[in-house]
Amino acid sequence: MPIKAAFMVPHPPLIIPQVGNGNEKQVEATIHSYEQVADEIAALRPETIVISSPHIVMYGDYFHIPSGKGGEGSFSRFGAPEVSFNEEYDTELLDAIVTFAEKEGIPAGPEGMRDPQLDHGTMVPLYFIRQRYQGGKIVRIGLSGLSLSEHYRLGQAVGRAVENLGRSVVWVASGDLSHKLQDYGPYGYAPEGPEYDRRLMEVCGRGALKELLDFDEELCEKAAECGHRSFVMMAGALDGRQLKARSYSHEDVTGVGYGICSFYPQPSPHVALARKALETYIREGRVMPIPEGLPAELTEKRAGAFVSIHEKGALRGCIGTILPVRECLAAELIDNAISASTRDPRFDPITEDELPLLDISVDVLEEPEDIASPAELDVKRYGVIVTKGFRRGLLLPDLDGVDTVEEQIAIAKRKAGIAPGEEVSLQRFEVIRHL
Repeated sequence: MPIKAAFMVPHPPLIIPQVGNGNEKQVEATIHSYEQVADEIAALRPETIVISSPHIVMYGDYFHIPSGKGGEGSFSRFGAPEVSFNEEYDTELLDAIVTFAEKEGIPAGPEGMRDPQLDHGTMVPLYFIRQRYQGGKIVRIGLSGLSLSEHYRLGQAVGRAVENLGRSVVWVASGDLSHKLQDYGPYGYAPEGPEYDRRLMEVCGRGALKELLDFDEELCEKAAECGHRSFVMMAGALDGRQLKARSYSHEDVTGVGYGICSFYPQPSPHVALARKALETYIREGRVMPIPEGLPAELTEKRAGAFVSIHEKGALRGCIGTILPVRECLAAELIDNAISASTRDPRFDPITEDELPLLDISVDVLEEPEDIASPAELDVKRYGVIVTKGFRRGLLLPDLDGVDTVEEQIAIAKRKAGIAPGEEVSLQRFEVIRHL
């Protein structure tokens, strides 16, 4: 199950009434937006809330992820000890994140704990969320001095861990924007401050989160931003998703930028068509016709395609075609979605009760090309086709648990019923993956 939604939020302690003592009224628009976000999270009822925060202990070359059974904290250092929290950590997801990060060579984990207390970058979002929703464990992830691209890669690893466990997760990226927006603000004014905030809100308002990687480090530094790396990590967790983005508010009256946005992953037309096809067949026992209004790529292009179905992180069916056999890609997907859900010999047919639990992805295959040796393969980029006489086996690229070319070829051979020592001809292909 992919991340259900993500939210970009600020964390000024001032916004907590017991801390602000009336001064929080300066940022009423931010408070109202925060309350909307809390309502949306409550409606989603996540099992886990992942919070990335700049105020968790930070190292130059390591991402700290606090561990243990949970964490406690309060706003006592801000004069409000009565506002306190006792949160349980999702240790299973935390362990999975560390495992996936290690596989990708990303330095992240629970080492280097200096303060077990919850930080205010975590507690401010929780103050609003817990007024509306008491459920869900949390995972806290700190930032580092590493590059923006490394923060993005860690976010991708978190996304893979979430999908692998089939966990229902909401991401909260905690971070203020520029601290140099007004002369009277605590850090004064710099022209880069408003420039950063305008650009950040425009990019996030469009949901073009990968553009966060394009921000110049000098601009970020001169703007004295707080949360950019937190936002980039969130972007990595949403990598490859089509997003429905919304900008709620932006305020700078304190001299610090407070921006709130939401991001809801949307299924691609390919996935939406595959889901509709299998749901129609399972519920009504009929093959749906090709709907009107589909993108031209689906109605005019012919291509082989695989439909993969997962339930709570576990494979539930996968059927596809190496080369096109139907009149267009849409027809290919309809047929393969039905086959993956009801005719995969490894699984019982999917039942109607399971439909709400399914995650579906579609891989559209580019035309295979002959290769001379395994040296021309790359498990992340290329799928492989092995052929021996009339026996043929295929394995898609970038699959969890398949880390080497040797494993990739061995699995493809097993699928084709080809013995490990038999010589085979090799082909490679690229895919466009739709989630």
